[in-house]
Amino acid sequence: MKLSDYFDQAEGFGVLSTADRIGKVNAAVYGRPHFMDEETVAFIAGDRLTHANLQVNPHAVYLFKEEGCYEGRRLYITKVREEKDSPLIEEIRRKKHPAGEGKLKNGSRFLIFFHLDKVLPLIGDKKVF
Repeated sequence: MKLSDYFDQAEGFGVLSTADRIGKVNAAVYGRPHFMDEETVAFIAGDRLTHANLQVNPHAVYLFKEEGCYEGRRLYITKVREEKDSPLIEEIRRKKHPAGEGKLKNGSRFLIFFHLDKVLPLIGDKKVF
């Protein structure tokens, strides 16, 4: 199964972890990744700590725990670029929330693109993809 298919089907909870230039870590709740292709994922972020950390340290980990069990994935990712207030943000949001269910927030939004470096299971160290 392709990783993008896994995230289309799996229900669960995700956390994106970043660190600043001196290694102080932050973790924030994030929705599932948006797959641009099988090696590139994107997340929509506000102008907050996660975004600030990614300006000085491009490395992050997205942890996804499946609902009701101890299964999931850890995505080790590296920021490759971002778009501020991109029209693609609303296009991506409409795919996930066709009836406009997503919460709209004030302020700038960033579409942050990451290269998928490594994928591990939630528990253990055997590569999944």
